Amino acid sequence: MPPPVHAWAAFLIYDSEKQSSGRGDINFLKEVFHKLLLNFTWWTNRRDRTGRNVFEGGFLGVDHISVFDRRAALPTGGFIEQAEGTVWMAFYCQTMLTIALELAGRDAAYEGLALKFADHFFRIGVAMDRPGLYPEGLWSEKDGFFYDLVRSANGQASRLEVRSLVGLLSLCATCVIPEEASSILPRLVQRGEKFFKKYPELTTTIASPGKPGQCNRHLLAILDETKLRRVLAKVLDENEFLSPYGLRSISRDHAHHPYVFTASGREYRIDYQPAEADTGLFGGNSNWRGPIWFPTNFLLIWALMSFHSYYGDDFMVECPTGSGKMMTLGRVALEISHRLVSIFKRNVHGRRPVYGGSTKFQTDPLWRDHILFYEYFHGDNGAGLGAGHKTGWTGLVAGIIHWIGRSSGVPAERPE
Repeated sequence: MPPPVHAWAAFLIYDSEKQSSGRGDINFLKEVFHKLLLNFTWWTNRRDRTGRNVFEGGFLGVDHISVFDRRAALPTGGFIEQAEGTVWMAFYCQTMLTIALELAGRDAAYEGLALKFADHFFRIGVAMDRPGLYPEGLWSEKDGFFYDLVRSANGQASRLEVRSLVGLLSLCATCVIPEEASSILPRLVQRGEKFFKKYPELTTTIASPGKPGQCNRHLLAILDETKLRRVLAKVLDENEFLSPYGLRSISRDHAHHPYVFTASGREYRIDYQPAEADTGLFGGNSNWRGPIWFPTNFLLIWALMSFHSYYGDDFMVECPTGSGKMMTLGRVALEISHRLVSIFKRNVHGRRPVYGGSTKFQTDPLWRDHILFYEYFHGDNGAGLGAGHKTGWTGLVAGIIHWIGRSSGVPAERPE
């Protein structure tokens, strides 16, 4: 089933109109919010079988990125506790909280719902990393990364230590609360403070919501500063996720160190595959073991800019990892954006990476300047792969180009 991003999409529609006209369609937002409440309840009741705020959800749009076919019964028995399924629910909570805050500014009746979604988010965040209580949890302190977990019928569990988008998506579960929210909703702030004093354990392993950042903003995020730096060290490593053309869906390290899981005498294996898959899972038309995909890259850029709006210019990381070059998170987002755009630009040899080894598309004057929007792109050389008409998500490059063009130095806001 697709990941629950529809709440985010709905709020973006509302917010884009508000930014352009000065007034959002509040009735639209209310109507959508009440329908989303039903959908959120369905996810909570159907995809959290243990009641511990760790979720499943099937393949969630990234098909064969896991060792196993997540639509089918596991060879080990039991079930998978999904890191990205849990992150998607944290992201869903944050978006619902954002909508509730927007509505509460006009109707105090929504304050309780805002607090409800804050509560949900913190419980999910803590469930992803409970040192001591669930030592086999989704977060690996050894690796500094989130992994899926196979939980067998007898309750024993083991991590599926594949470095993939499953772990990178933890970056996306971030939400920045502006300073003005405190002045607009003082009663909600007071209720929140009382709540966290009563349940201090809910913020022990995630970013501290009470710590003010740049412009007195507050951060709700799965990753605290230490975890953020550890995850980014892998994201920005050119031997792992950072390609010359964006972020890969699986670490390139698995080309030399494939992950192998043995169950019932059979090996289940994941290698780095930068282009088409060599497995029959999902009909052989599933390609999430290495290629670059625009929708997930865009979400990760958005997340980096959210972190930048909270941490500001004082927070810097090495990019690329090992280069000695330090960047703010805004600069990192811009760097990834430039790499994505370079897929379509002519390089120093006059060739566009998107057209790979196609002589006609590279040189024929009737074809070379007519760009196709491919479904996904080779993780090492940027060549376009799959369907050539994916304007729905690869068309995001137009917005990224516009954002780069507007940016001078470090962009102050996220791409619209």
